[in-house]
Amino acid sequence: MFLERPDSGETCVLVHIDIFAQAEQEDLTEFEELAISAGAEPVAILTGSRDRPESATFLGAGKLEELAQVRQLHNARLVLFNHSLTPSQERNLERRLRCRVLDRTGLILDIFAQRARSHEGKLQVELAQLSHLSTRLKRGWSHLDRQKGGIGLRGAGEKQLELDQRMIGQRIRSIRKSLARVHGRRELGRNARKRAELATISLVGYTNVGKTSLFNRVTGDAGYAADQLFATLDPRLRRIGLPAYGVAILADTVGFIGHLPHQLVEAFKATLEETVAAQLLVHVVDAAGARRQENVEQVNAVLREIGAGDIPCLQVCNKIDLRPGLGPRIDRDAEGRPIRVWMSALTGAGEEELRVALGELLGADMVQQALVLSPRQAGLRSRLLARGCIQQERVDELGNFHLLARLSPTEARRIAALEGCRLE
Repeated sequence: MFLERPDSGETCVLVHIDIFAQAEQEDLTEFEELAISAGAEPVAILTGSRDRPESATFLGAGKLEELAQVRQLHNARLVLFNHSLTPSQERNLERRLRCRVLDRTGLILDIFAQRARSHEGKLQVELAQLSHLSTRLKRGWSHLDRQKGGIGLRGAGEKQLELDQRMIGQRIRSIRKSLARVHGRRELGRNARKRAELATISLVGYTNVGKTSLFNRVTGDAGYAADQLFATLDPRLRRIGLPAYGVAILADTVGFIGHLPHQLVEAFKATLEETVAAQLLVHVVDAAGARRQENVEQVNAVLREIGAGDIPCLQVCNKIDLRPGLGPRIDRDAEGRPIRVWMSALTGAGEEELRVALGELLGADMVQQALVLSPRQAGLRSRLLARGCIQQERVDELGNFHLLARLSPTEARRIAALEGCRLE
């Protein structure tokens, strides 16, 4: 499928208009970072304000003429809007400006297409792109509303537009089936972790707050981390050991952003399920960010949208190395429970405080339980040992294992019922 549109280039003009009728305004600095992350080279920024967008071209006649002059002056081949454009607005702007026009959603989709590495990630990005493209087929080609006629040229009567819509629809259904299989595999993995009584901790947060750097620091992994938006798309899971708790699973996930396109939320549901199924969320925040509170609210909104709003959450204020005078510490509520950790994933300051806080939260209801296992129950002992639950043990003359383990009351009762071991 080839759109009859001007070729895209690297140099671009950014357009940011304050719309008074909208309660929330987009951030211009973040928009510049998005453009650079996509590989564009901004040569000019056009700003302005309006009561409401113009229905045909989003901009008024005067501002549109100014944009055309700026684009021609810099010979820019791409214009990026820090707003959502309707398909007709996008098309009208391209006709007037004679260059490629992308809105905020299209720009984010392009970044995701560049970052996807795994087969699953590529499928999710393609699904989001096709969902976005399907709304922009109308008048995307100049020949779509013409059917061929005449002897030997008559066919089934289907327009080119209808053919393209059907092809996209078929591809979307195929991708959804593939992602459903991915969902099945992930569900098997989650069930296996449940059987092994392994808690999952999911890192969430705004894009580029240092989630992957924190993940690498805590797990000792060497995953790709960069100072750019959406450096991580594919989720990763690793085991970590926590004091006063044992072994848990830490999951790194895709970052959120203000007004995250709905197509991406839908396409990445298979990935976001790791967040929904987690026992604890670690909300990573940029402690040096100028829009820290606004970003926290945006992440909380997405968490509510995907059904993860009620999961217990620990806030981690990262990048304290960029704020002189701040040191690692744990903030607690009136009951002494950790609610916030201050640390630096870059230097490692505060890593131990983070582990302590995670261990306390996951092990809040755990108690010391004495167990007696027979020699035939050595497999259960091995599983408890692998999780770090066993604090003390001895073997009597009959080969029985006398263990002192940290377990939740529910798990202790389950082990006694299913495994037949004796509680002391």
